[in-house]
Amino acid sequence: MTASSADIIVVGNGAVGASIAFELMRRGHRDVALVGERTRPLAASTAAGAMLGCFGEVTTSLLASSSGRAKLAIDYQARREWPVWDHDLSVASGVEESVFTAKGTVVVLNSMGTAKVDSGNFKAIESALREYDEPYEIVDPDELDWIAPEELARALRALHIPAEHGVDASRLLDKLERGFAALGGALVDARVDSVEVRAGRVVGIRLANGDRIASDQVVVAAGAQSLALLGEIGDTLARIPPMVSGYGVSALFEIKDGTTPNSVLRSPNRAFACGIHCLPRENGVLYVGGTNVLTEQPRQYATVRDLQFLLESAVDQLYSKLPEASLISLQVGNRPVPADGFPLIGSAGAEGLWLATGTYRDGLHQSPLLAEHVATLIESGKYLVDEFSSFEPVRSPLPVGTRQEVIDSTVDQMMASGYETRWRVTPEWPVRIEELLRRQYTEAVESLHPLFTPPPEFIPKLTDRVRKALTDYYASWD
Repeated sequence: MTASSADIIVVGNGAVGASIAFELMRRGHRDVALVGERTRPLAASTAAGAMLGCFGEVTTSLLASSSGRAKLAIDYQARREWPVWDHDLSVASGVEESVFTAKGTVVVLNSMGTAKVDSGNFKAIESALREYDEPYEIVDPDELDWIAPEELARALRALHIPAEHGVDASRLLDKLERGFAALGGALVDARVDSVEVRAGRVVGIRLANGDRIASDQVVVAAGAQSLALLGEIGDTLARIPPMVSGYGVSALFEIKDGTTPNSVLRSPNRAFACGIHCLPRENGVLYVGGTNVLTEQPRQYATVRDLQFLLESAVDQLYSKLPEASLISLQVGNRPVPADGFPLIGSAGAEGLWLATGTYRDGLHQSPLLAEHVATLIESGKYLVDEFSSFEPVRSPLPVGTRQEVIDSTVDQMMASGYETRWRVTPEWPVRIEELLRRQYTEAVESLHPLFTPPPEFIPKLTDRVRKALTDYYASWD
């Protein structure tokens, strides 16, 4: 049966929502309901590689804006939470196995990308590591264990970040759910239709089956679907950055000889995605991921094109023997991507209504810190970490650079995607293509708003629906 009321409702049972619910229970809140379909359809968490990539995710554009640096500071603080979080989850859930499955991260700069994007981001990672005085080591690519790329994709440089581990996402979700239930939390296996707001105050949620759960405190952490639940907050919704889905495909393999790497292996971020990457899971299983495609609505299934790209990239850049492996499963996840690329964490504009979404590729990584922060907001209205003040949901667009910098970055990323797929063009064509793309993208962003510019990922994906969402949002802040 579904509870008719709760002191606090958390909508969304992925890594962020489940972490918030668990944190609330262990702080002594006795009547907390965690609401979401048990199978977690469309969720990012179930398909996540779960790399705790604070520095491995750094890019030149991240370091170029104050908002990007604030996000990096949050990532850094979140990564420090994981050892204690892992221990506390084991105690609460009764499951002793650690969530960690990969020790450290190796970032590989290979010959598949471009100097502007790949080499630039590799240097940005080094720069951030030095700035934070984070231990790392430059390693000889020829001495790396396990990795076996094709000759044309051979590694040029590599660095090892010993403190950036990998997590088994499915084990994490299981431990969160078990720990929450063991503390007395109520698990509600249901799809939420909407959040109910009356006279500027949240009063509960409505489920897809017509049932209601009443509460004067609701946290919406439903990933890419979060804003679709908030229709009753009225004009305030137009002043929150709209979101799209960053759909991605991942796969699990059984390697023929039973070997897997000990660490996360990844390239720098490129072509709007988190680089090609792999990491070990238990019992000799290998996880492979590396796609990110913006879509208007979350996707349930992978396209053949995106699966083909993932497999070809993994074979070329990570492990040329992968065609001999057995495919265990495919996963599809949908990351929540706001119109300015930064998280939506805090009050959603109605009393008692909170948002914890828009985390893009960082939700699982940030989840322990997000849980503590949201619980602190509910209890005291105070920020756990000052940088969260930058990411209140009701906000004007956060800049990611000047308009020209954004357009240049978009062109660079698109060109890098061509080189990564080994396009064959004569030397004069890349220059011509760059000129055409720059002209096309300039016209596109100038038609949106005279001042506001979306992140590079959005510009090649300006469908009519996305364009309208952006222009309406920008107009609300004129």
